[in-house]
Amino acid sequence: MSSFEVRGGKKLSGEITPQGAKNEALQIISAVLLTAEKVTVTNIPDIIDVNLLIELLGEMNVKINRVSRDTCIFQADDVNVDYLNSDDYHKKSGRLRGSVMLAGPMLARFKKAFLPKPGGDKIGRRRLDTHIMGFEKLGAAFQYNPDGYFYLAAPELKGAHIVLDEPSVTGTANILMAAVMAKGVSTIYNAACEPYLQQLCKMLNRMGAKISGISSNMLTIEGVDELGGTDHRLLPDMIEVGSFIGLAAMTQGDVTIKDAGLAHLGIIPERFQQLGIQMEFIGDDIHIPSQDLYEIQKYMDGGILTIYDHPWPGFTPDLLSIVLVTAIQAKGSVLIHQKMFESRLFFVDKLIDMGAQVILCDPHRAVVVGLEREQQLRGITMSSPDIRAGVALLIAALSADGKSIIQNIEQIDRGYQNIDARLQALGADIKRVN
Repeated sequence: MSSFEVRGGKKLSGEITPQGAKNEALQIISAVLLTAEKVTVTNIPDIIDVNLLIELLGEMNVKINRVSRDTCIFQADDVNVDYLNSDDYHKKSGRLRGSVMLAGPMLARFKKAFLPKPGGDKIGRRRLDTHIMGFEKLGAAFQYNPDGYFYLAAPELKGAHIVLDEPSVTGTANILMAAVMAKGVSTIYNAACEPYLQQLCKMLNRMGAKISGISSNMLTIEGVDELGGTDHRLLPDMIEVGSFIGLAAMTQGDVTIKDAGLAHLGIIPERFQQLGIQMEFIGDDIHIPSQDLYEIQKYMDGGILTIYDHPWPGFTPDLLSIVLVTAIQAKGSVLIHQKMFESRLFFVDKLIDMGAQVILCDPHRAVVVGLEREQQLRGITMSSPDIRAGVALLIAALSADGKSIIQNIEQIDRGYQNIDARLQALGADIKRVN
């Protein structure tokens, strides 16, 4: 298995452009199954998770013309529905969390679907209940396989009022894609409203769907008989943008993030500013100047800052690992509260081994006491447990004194395109070792 060999301590400088959004790509590419006409998607990130989904669609007999690494033309005019029952499909779909979002389009158009056990990161339980309950409200019945798989079928989907038990992004997207071709009107209350979900709604409307309430937590969907083709461009990946902000600060770098998609970042820049990180917004770019020291803000009453994840427009859980590692060299203290997943903070033991002052209070909370650059982290050998923790460890290694080895980098490759070459262009001493 490959690893990264990193020699830290270099101040990074230059420009870097975020890839297309991974989480949006998984939704949008799943949605091509809703029509027999051509759908062109651009700004596709060339990463393992997205490439696996495209490969899976190809196995389902979807025609795929990959014009370039970031542009694909899909046409699902001859889908092999029986392939869903094959062991090959079960195995491949189980490798990828995003494959659950094929269920909604398949139910809408072909009246049957398959939900695999969630794959991807090992960050705690990832329930499928929200998806299943939404499909049931629309009229689908499911059969559970003892191996952990769900088969879904519906002779006809009918509009329904659905109140989600959690504002799940994938759950909202999946139920939305099933509802667009259901008979009658559906409402999804407590819906997720992330920019990627808004993008999906806008794309479906261009295809002929009738969705209102976009950007709110109440979506109203008037079912239609069929959808047509369209063109769609993915947003810049907000998680990469946040990762690069943290990377620049930790390495005392002078970095400009080009085409950052500022209009779609919500409170992400503000959360990093609360750590004391300076930023300049120039057009659609973010410039992070070199800082000798950044100081964590306190609350007005002098209390220690808490940063926690929350449904949009709150702070995305995917960036809590990055905020945590960025706080290591700050002046001051911060409480990181990861509400959604109970195993996502378990990588902090590696940071402690590197010399960080982090107290893991419980599976959901950690206190970071900033080192104020009075000492550098030290390089160690470590393994990447999931995508976001892997990049957090990479940021720590790039700021550390000496050599670090990061193993299991396939996790990082799942979500970050060609990350080693892009960091080398900023002056990082990183190489991939097979």
